[in-house]
Amino acid sequence: MAVPVWFFSLASLGALHAFAISFRLIAYLSVFPRRPIDLRRRYGAWAIVTGPTSGIGRSMALELAERGLNLVLVGRDPAKLGDVSETISRAHAAVQTKTVLFDFSPVSTAQGDEAMRRLREAVAGLDVGMLVNNAGVAKPGAVYLHEVDVEAWVRMIRVNALALTEVTAAVLPGMLRRGRGAIVNIGSGSSFALPSYPLYSVYVATKRYVLEFSRSLSVEYKSSGIDVQCQVPLLVETNMVSSAARLIRQFVLTPDAYARAAVSWIGHGTLCVPNAVHRLQGWYICFWQDFITDGSLLRRHLKQRVIFRRLRSWRKSQGNCVATRNNNASA
Repeated sequence: MAVPVWFFSLASLGALHAFAISFRLIAYLSVFPRRPIDLRRRYGAWAIVTGPTSGIGRSMALELAERGLNLVLVGRDPAKLGDVSETISRAHAAVQTKTVLFDFSPVSTAQGDEAMRRLREAVAGLDVGMLVNNAGVAKPGAVYLHEVDVEAWVRMIRVNALALTEVTAAVLPGMLRRGRGAIVNIGSGSSFALPSYPLYSVYVATKRYVLEFSRSLSVEYKSSGIDVQCQVPLLVETNMVSSAARLIRQFVLTPDAYARAAVSWIGHGTLCVPNAVHRLQGWYICFWQDFITDGSLLRRHLKQRVIFRRLRSWRKSQGNCVATRNNNASA
């Protein structure tokens, strides 16, 4: 019995589609054999990590210390910086650490210039072979652009984009003199795997800047022996991941699990999604049409917006109560 042409055509298209999906799945999940890199020997004895006091930054710092690199820890909380430094010293007696107080939000102001001066002084004379630009903010969370004062958006742009740019520009001359180095910028799956990220428009725009900045720098400095890489995490248990996202436990990595994969990818490619679980997430997202993903994200983020608004109202009421008690006590 002859097979109708229309049936054969549809079956062929279906088979081709299934093959394409399978190929993309294999590409996302596969980890091609890579020669282990001795990071200290290849790049230098010291690494700078920004935002090392929690989440991915802390785990990256600990993992780099495990690989034998000395660390310059750059953040704004002296107590937390001291805690990370002590943790590293207890676990790795041979690893040296320095801490630099640096509030990233006033970058490109007089206060920010003073912080940059302290950073330059701290790394002067050190064989800084690696910079991990991890510091970032996602607050105020899920909101429409007009609902928040512009200063909140300026602060986010300063931390996520301007500070990353200034710190990178500060360490590049030393790397160029030595003819080696690695710059690792922590991006976001929201700017890479997703067609949009509604109610987080400024955040995702800053992370897209990180991605494109890294790509161009990689081309500019590759011939000088400097590897520039943008790493793209998806769901990781950090302060930036909402409680709703944490419910999808099988897709959410711990910072330590992410850092182990992330450090092993340093020096391998300009853009990478280090963990297979995250590559699976990326493949799953690409499976859907953009309008479906856009609508799903908007609905989810609108729910987050309600939660954040209630939380802000509760904090405001608590603050008013404390102020009232203090006034009564003074009276």
